[in-house]
Amino acid sequence: MLTKKILVIYPQVYDTKIAVYQNNSWVFFKTIRFEALHGAEGQVVLDQEVPRTDQILRELKDNDIELNDIEVVIGRGGLVKPIASGVFEINEKLKQDLKQGAKMHETNLGGLIADRIAAMIPDAKAYLADPVVVDEMDDIARVSGHPLFERKSIFHALNHKFAGRNYAKSINKQYDDLNLIIAHVGEGGISVGAHRKGKVVDVNQAYDGEGPFSCTRSGNIPYGDLIEVCYSGKYEQAELRKMLVHQGGLMAHLGTSNMTLIETRIKEGDEKASFILEAMAYQLAKEIGAMYIAIEGQLDSIILSGNMFQSKFFTDQVKHRILKLGNVVISPFVTDMDALADNAMMIMKDEARILVYE
Repeated sequence: MLTKKILVIYPQVYDTKIAVYQNNSWVFFKTIRFEALHGAEGQVVLDQEVPRTDQILRELKDNDIELNDIEVVIGRGGLVKPIASGVFEINEKLKQDLKQGAKMHETNLGGLIADRIAAMIPDAKAYLADPVVVDEMDDIARVSGHPLFERKSIFHALNHKFAGRNYAKSINKQYDDLNLIIAHVGEGGISVGAHRKGKVVDVNQAYDGEGPFSCTRSGNIPYGDLIEVCYSGKYEQAELRKMLVHQGGLMAHLGTSNMTLIETRIKEGDEKASFILEAMAYQLAKEIGAMYIAIEGQLDSIILSGNMFQSKFFTDQVKHRILKLGNVVISPFVTDMDALADNAMMIMKDEARILVYE
């Protein structure tokens, strides 16, 4: 039994989730609301590093969590350069890339805050695990219809790998020995990956690229129409990006991405809500079919991951379209916090190799 603890840090736009784990269970969990500094409009994300860190330290102190009992601090992965799957110790090069503002997002704060807190604890280490830029794609999967545009690997790598490892354990096999299609439906986007013997050889770009529409993202849209909208003079660049990435999908069609509200509307006979949610399930099923081709039909199981699969209506709409492809496993309660803690636990037990970011 391990006596030392793990601190998990998961920054989001309006809050920071933290959890302290010992062995395989969390002993403390808190969602800390974050407000912009002094109400500053347009505050850059990097300015949030210190105040979010101070909030975390206060919460730990107020709840009698001793810093010196923590051995590993692991943060949510950020938008850095494409990297291999695994656990990375946070070094100066990784911090430098996390700080770069070109594609700055709250995810980038996870590693920076983890490093800042680990530096306060004797012998503690700070890590990132499977950030969204994990890239294992086959070269043929990168080719788009024009040489100016290469398909990119940006997806829920942390969730995919965790779901794959857990499934493999459940059937007494190794993840690296299986061919899987894993679909993760997050609060933002949907990613569907073809996992061939432990490598995600093809996956849709789930952030601002392609794939099924989701809770807030527009996914594949006709690019001819998009060009017309871009040059219509009605939208600024930032406004259009917000509309497609953060206010698309269910939000655009139904005015909400809250599944509880949507399911209530369906039960009350809202035919539009039922039709749009079915359309989202249809697009997800089509993407799963495409990944069946990517692994050449050599399929062990399809894993449906994410809280969205707590919805019976949505799950049934996906399942009945894909059951003929193979075994379908539902994993509706996978959390990023547990996934990060699992990676930290593997490091503490010497079950995973620590990678170097270069």
